[in-house]
Amino acid sequence: MSKPNLSHKFGKGLPPKEFIASMTKNQSEFQTNYDSFVWASEEDREFFESLNYRDDLRVLILAADWCGDVVRNIPVVFQALEISGIPTEVLIMENHPDVMDEFLTMGGRSVPIVIVADTGGHVLGQWGPRPQHVQEVMVEFKRLNPDREAADYQDNMAEARKEILKRYGEGTESHAVVIRELRELISGF
Repeated sequence: MSKPNLSHKFGKGLPPKEFIASMTKNQSEFQTNYDSFVWASEEDREFFESLNYRDDLRVLILAADWCGDVVRNIPVVFQALEISGIPTEVLIMENHPDVMDEFLTMGGRSVPIVIVADTGGHVLGQWGPRPQHVQEVMVEFKRLNPDREAADYQDNMAEARKEILKRYGEGTESHAVVIRELRELISGF
């Protein structure tokens, strides 16, 4: 299924710093994750810095301040995109349901979704809502628990969430993975 042209959304989102300033939930945790970011490799830093020579990319990020995955992952994404010079805007999920519904994850609304487009608004690719090794837990959970009304659904979801947190690791452990996956994505354009 082809993705929509998103040029009409350029200029409709919040710049990263405005998104952080407007957060009503999880702002201090988000800021801590942002401030604690360090490049795991000089090669990765140089790759993102080299994107300053490209003027053909735009990034829209579907996000919500209440989401734990946004708080863990988007500070890292912001750091990478900041050094890259790629124009980046945050679309608050609740304010852009039309876009959210074009980027569902396994049929559901999950954020964050990092959408990379060209200057004409054509979607080139996307990342999210979690690093692949973390998302595998949710994929497996959904496969094994298709009935949301099942008696053990919530208990199984609680166990899946524990495993997700375990896979994220302590502190900034997952930052290098997010950077690697973003680099792989953008390298394809």
